[in-house]
Amino acid sequence: MKDNKLNLFLKESPPESLPISSMETIPEPPLNQTYPFNKDLQHLLYGKQLLFDDLPFPLKEIQQHFENGHILYRKGISTENNKIACARCGNKDSSLFASFPCARCGEKNCMYCRKCIMMGRVSACTPLVSWRGADPDEAITEDPLVWSGKLSDGQQLASDRVKQAVIENKELLVWAVCGAGKTEVLFEGINTALASGKRVCIATPRTDVVLELGPRLKTAFPGIQVAVLYGGSEDRHLQAPLTIATTHQLLRFYKAFDAVIVDEVDAFPYTADESLQYAVRQSRKDLSSMIYLTATPNRKWQNECRNGKRDFVTIPARYHRHPLPVPSFKWCGNWEKALKKDKLPAAVTQWIKMRLDNQKQCLLFLPKIDKMEKVLSLLRKLHPKIEAVHAEDPDRKSKVQQMRDKEIPMLLTTTILERGVTFPSVDVAVLGTEDRIFTESALVQIAGRVGRSAQFPNGDITFFHYGKTENMVQARKQILKINEEARKKGLIDY
Repeated sequence: MKDNKLNLFLKESPPESLPISSMETIPEPPLNQTYPFNKDLQHLLYGKQLLFDDLPFPLKEIQQHFENGHILYRKGISTENNKIACARCGNKDSSLFASFPCARCGEKNCMYCRKCIMMGRVSACTPLVSWRGADPDEAITEDPLVWSGKLSDGQQLASDRVKQAVIENKELLVWAVCGAGKTEVLFEGINTALASGKRVCIATPRTDVVLELGPRLKTAFPGIQVAVLYGGSEDRHLQAPLTIATTHQLLRFYKAFDAVIVDEVDAFPYTADESLQYAVRQSRKDLSSMIYLTATPNRKWQNECRNGKRDFVTIPARYHRHPLPVPSFKWCGNWEKALKKDKLPAAVTQWIKMRLDNQKQCLLFLPKIDKMEKVLSLLRKLHPKIEAVHAEDPDRKSKVQQMRDKEIPMLLTTTILERGVTFPSVDVAVLGTEDRIFTESALVQIAGRVGRSAQFPNGDITFFHYGKTENMVQARKQILKINEEARKKGLIDY
């Protein structure tokens, strides 16, 4: 929306509704049930919080809907007790606000939020626009799930708990080992929600997970419209009963979902960004269920589970009933010093040569890109097709696909591949495991790349190090503890 259009809108609007910046609160006109509202506008705004710029409707029509009580205006930026806050992303850090001479409201110092500016500028004179009239008519499909798979005993137990949480609008943590088949565990819960007319959202911090889940959920629920939301997605304005989105995209939602499922709840950037956690909370309806999925809950959540302060269910075994591979620790000396002399520790070289000789694909995790590239130059002398990948690598997707297609024997990587990728038969090693980037969570996830396939349920995971760390010890202890729990529950056979 261009400024001259908005200025016209401000001039035409009654003083009690706008300008926003001069008001402490924005009054809500009573709902006029007889007003012939625009259903396209209803579908666009229902469960959302958008800017005027996001609305492809005449401003006069939007204002008429507001005056008849079908649209809600909320202040984008609020100030209370001299503390400033952004209503969209929850930002309260004063250093992440700035002011500018605003052509919209005429203020010389109109404040705006820099934290969520990538989603469009929220300023002191900008309302967040939502729907508060009648809910859209949703056709209820009695049993939308089409899936012929069979759950393991561990999966079935978790599936029943997810379904119960959805019905009772409760919170639940699903603590499932890497490769346990978490997505299939969600199907019955999602089915129950959709069949009762509820809206469901599966949110995850990473775009590649969204792109992977989209086709799987569309196949499982072919009669239900599924919105797949990420940066640049064409489904941005789609009104759907089932939404799969990056956590960033939830900044546009407001009290939209009856059930929210957060996958990889421990993954970056979700764990490090309070605005994403705020977005997830704000996307829920007041009465709703929240399901968290992770293989590696943080220490605080683990303690809450053990102390009965958090409702949870575990899936301590993979569907193929083999235990999780347990990492072995291998001291390799000062490997960084060796690299400066164009050498690799003998133990590491021996491990790699054995895999190359046996034609067993492998992953080698390293803590830093520059070290990875140095190691790559040395390993290319052993095999010219060895590759390396990191987050900013423009060929990242193609290299991962080449690894899947067995076109390359070995892939060097940073923690970018610690989760979200599956190779049927690989051995895995970490070089420099003592580096602080390899947290307990990261190491458990890295170990979880091994033995995921029923055809290849075993494999080697080795932590090469220059001194053990607490993270290494705790990661190994966590894996051993999970295997022991699975044995006691009769969920593994080996």
